[in-house]
Amino acid sequence: MTDEKITIGGEEFVCSIIPAGPVNIVFAANDSGLVGCGAIDVTALAGFGYAAARIRPPDGHTSVATADDLMRGIIKEANPIAEEKGVRVGMTGEEALALLG
Repeated sequence: MTDEKITIGGEEFVCSIIPAGPVNIVFAANDSGLVGCGAIDVTALAGFGYAAARIRPPDGHTSVATADDLMRGIIKEANPIAEEKGVRVGMTGEEALALLG
């Protein structure tokens, strides 16, 4: 597992990359919310009152493998808490994190 700090919209997030066999589980999170790859269960996180959204890989990629993929990926699902903060299907991961910060 590797972690790196990233700053989006003046807010700091920790981006974690967890190798899982042939893929990586990738997400960026802080106390306000999370954007992650397809392995993240945004519905379960809503049960804890935590804003979360899942992305699909950026065009030309078969999976989300890096922090850059996460930033350039496209939101495909957001829980109601993330939606209340303005996160919408179709925006980039970076745009969503800026709203969650």
